[in-house]
Amino acid sequence: MADPKNFFQKHPGIDPYSLFWLVIFLVLAAVGRFYLPLLIPAAIALVYLLFRLLSKNAEKRQMENARFLALVRAVVRWCRKKRKTLQPDKEHYYFKCPNCGQPMRVPKGLGKIQITCRACASQFETKS
Repeated sequence: MADPKNFFQKHPGIDPYSLFWLVIFLVLAAVGRFYLPLLIPAAIALVYLLFRLLSKNAEKRQMENARFLALVRAVVRWCRKKRKTLQPDKEHYYFKCPNCGQPMRVPKGLGKIQITCRACASQFETKS
């Protein structure tokens, strides 16, 4: 019989990518109780999860995990950027520089004004 300590030393174990597939499996299995066609993708997710957990090729699993974490970081960064930029309010007019795309804001009610972009130093007129 195989030694359990030796078994767990040869396999990479649970990482964030495996947890992602575990959550996918649990969600699909829970919804699949009410909508049976979702049990097939749930079974596929479970098979892939078990493949990852029982794989002896730790280097490939680490590379998959690193790609997953890079993708998650990129998505989180994009969401934060979208949330922060150009949030409308009642006192300012928001627009982007026509030359470089830098987001800017000016107070409303000033009429026609000339603006110099801080990023690219281009000048243009706009109405506020």
